[in-house]
Formats: sequence, structure tokens, C-alpha cells
Amino acid sequence: MNQKSPKSPKSKQAPPAAAHHAHMRRAATTRRTEAEPANPYVVVRNSKIHGRGVYASRRIRKGTRIIEYVGDRITHEEADARYDSKPEDDGHTFLFVVDDDLCIDAGVGGNAARFINHKCDANCETIIENRCVFIEAIRTIQPGDELGYDYQLTWESTDDPEELQLYQCLCGAPKCRGTMLDRLPLDQKRKRKKAQKKKGRKPATKPATAQKGKRSKSRRAA
Repeated sequence: MNQKSPKSPKSKQAPPAAAHHAHMRRAATTRRTEAEPANPYVVVRNSKIHGRGVYASRRIRKGTRIIEYVGDRITHEEADARYDSKPEDDGHTFLFVVDDDLCIDAGVGGNAARFINHKCDANCETIIENRCVFIEAIRTIQPGDELGYDYQLTWESTDDPEELQLYQCLCGAPKCRGTMLDRLPLDQKRKRKKAQKKKGRKPATKPATAQKGKRSKSRRAA
């Protein structure tokens, strides 16, 4: 599992169109760095969902900040250049879009967070604070449970349907929506927002309780 979100974090304005398709591009082989410190909450092993996954090694309480998503911090332009030559049928990267200017490539200097799979029935979420990405538990996770969050990968209705099929979801949840993509394409969201402005209504905002950090959309596959 390892993919860069087709586009941007949910909590931030979408990056420019030029960056969009780069986020659907593939990852180079992860470069090994110095041994990463052991995380007290998780272990990495083979996943029934896809590739390798991240599992709770102990009980993790709701609200626990489990791990930071780290890696090479690069611009969208650097991400485009880095992965532009990868095969078009490979939708996997470790790229996480932080904002309009910054991506984190966990294929370079990344940690266990890069192996967290998408789950439609998520037990975690991503939070962006000070341009850093953290994974937190949104409910209590029992030892041995696989961690997962909803990637909500952004896309456009004009994207190639065959390319979008690369983001099929295999999480197996009872209410799995069959894809790691967000429910609505960005162009439809922009139209809705524009229509709301014409009617003089402000777009719905998140409740105050959700302002602890910016909930992000995400990036990956594996």
C-alpha cells in the first residue's frame, strides 16, 4: 500500500490542477534509512487488505496520537518530476499532500505510518498541524486490530476511468463503498460551493469540536 492522494487534504484548498495527476502517480522503491525507532503502539506485518499493514500491538484508546507521517518534504513540482516516469498502471505511492505547496514522500525516510491501509470503516484519522501529519485513533483499537483511515482521495470527473480503477477498495467492511476515492469529485464540489455563494449561503463548516487539527484527505495505497 502506498499511494499519493490524487489530490489534496480535505482540510485544505485543493492544489492546482497541474499537481492533480501527479498524485496518482507511482512510488519508487522505498529508500532505506537508519533503523526507525520502535513505536510502542503498532507493528507492521502482512495485511489481508493489501500488501503490508499496521496493527495495534497494545490497546489504543480513542484520541491517542499514534504516529506521525514522515518522509521527504517536497513540493508538488518535485513530486511530479520524481514520479512522472513511473508506469501508468501503477497507482501506488507514499506521497501525502499536506497543502497547496507541500507533499510528504514517505518512500524516502518514511516510517511505519506509510503502511496504514485505507478503511471505509476507519478506526483512525489524519490530522494536519503546523504542516505535519499525524494519525490519531477515533475509537478504541484492540490489540491485533489493523489500523486504517479513510483516504478520501480527491479526483476530477474528467479523470480517466481506468486510472481511477487503480483506487479500488478491498477493505472488506460491511459498508465498503468500493473505492478509496472521495465520494464527490472536486469539480462537483467547486460547483456546489459556487452555487451556495450565489444564494448567499456560506458552505457548511466543521463543528467547533473538530478544530483541534485539520482533518486531511490523504494519499496512498500499498
